[in-house]
Amino acid sequence: MEQYKQEFIEFMVDCNVLKFGDFVTKSGRKTPFFVNTGFYRTGGQLKKLGEYYAKAIHDKFGLEFDVLFGPAYKGIPLTVAATMAISDLYGKDIKYCSNRKEVKDHGDKGILLGSPIEDGHKVLLIEDVTTAGTSIGETLPIIKAQGDVTVCGLVVSVDRCERGQGEKSALTEISETYGMETTAIVTMEEVVEHLYNKPYHGKVYIDDTLKAAIDAYYEQYGVK
Repeated sequence: MEQYKQEFIEFMVDCNVLKFGDFVTKSGRKTPFFVNTGFYRTGGQLKKLGEYYAKAIHDKFGLEFDVLFGPAYKGIPLTVAATMAISDLYGKDIKYCSNRKEVKDHGDKGILLGSPIEDGHKVLLIEDVTTAGTSIGETLPIIKAQGDVTVCGLVVSVDRCERGQGEKSALTEISETYGMETTAIVTMEEVVEHLYNKPYHGKVYIDDTLKAAIDAYYEQYGVK
C-alpha cells in the first residue's frame, strides 16, 4: 500500500472522520464503521485532504483533464482544495467548478460556480464518499448542458466496498452506468489491512472483535 494511503487512513482517524462502533447508514444498514467527512473542519485539515485527493487523482487519471467538478455542497471545498494541491504538488493549473443549488440571476449569473465549462473540456468529478450515484445522475446533465464535454471519471475519498443498488459495488455501478473510470483515495479493505491489530497512538482501533463485526457486515452487504 502506498505511503500516502497509510497516512490518509491515520489522518481520518486523527480528524474523527473515520469512526468504529454501531452506526446506521442513510440506506438503513447497520454498520460497525462510519465515514463522516463533515469532521474536516479546519484550513490545515482541508489542505491535507486536498493533497491526498491530488495524489489519488494523479495516480489514476494523470493530469490530462481541464476541470475538476464538485457537486454542491460538499464538493465545493473539495474542488478548491484539490486544485490548489495539484498546482502545488505537480505545477498543473486545473480549473475548478461546482454547481449552485439555485440558479443565480444577477451578477455572476447561472448554475455554475467557478470556471465555465466549454466545448472540448475534459471534466473529472470529485465527491466525498462512495455514493449510490444519485448526485452523479443529477450532476451530469448540468455538465453536459454546458457543451460538448467529456466526463472522464470520478474520485472519492473512501470506497466502502459494499453493494450499491444491485450486486455490484456502488463505484462499479457508477462506472458502468455512466461510462466513466472511478477511484478512491483508499478502500475499506485497505483501512482494515492497515489498522487491524496494529496500534496507532497506542490504541488498536480494529481488534479481533471489531474485525469479526466488519467481516459479518461484508458477508451481508459486500460485493458477491
